[in-house]
Amino acid sequence: MTKYADFDKKYSFSNGYGASVVRNEMSYGNKAGLFELAVLKDDKLCYDTPITGNVIGWLYWNEVESYLEEISHLPKILVDKDQLMMA
Repeated sequence: MTKYADFDKKYSFSNGYGASVVRNEMSYGNKAGLFELAVLKDDKLCYDTPITGNVIGWLYWNEVESYLEEISHLPKILVDKDQLMMA
């Protein structure tokens, strides 16, 4: 069986979102050399975007690039002034 190199990279976008792209022993699709992607918001997993409500596994690299492009075009995250005062 082919062992694929581990991959772990985070992406950040100017709209406040990001993405985590991995391929490791625990990721969906790793044994086939494929990638798993998660949408991030404030550097935490985000399950409430129009893109997905979960992680997305079994992705070829061109699909990862397509999702990264979609995430970068999500509407900008607006910060509530009350949240800033609490921080």
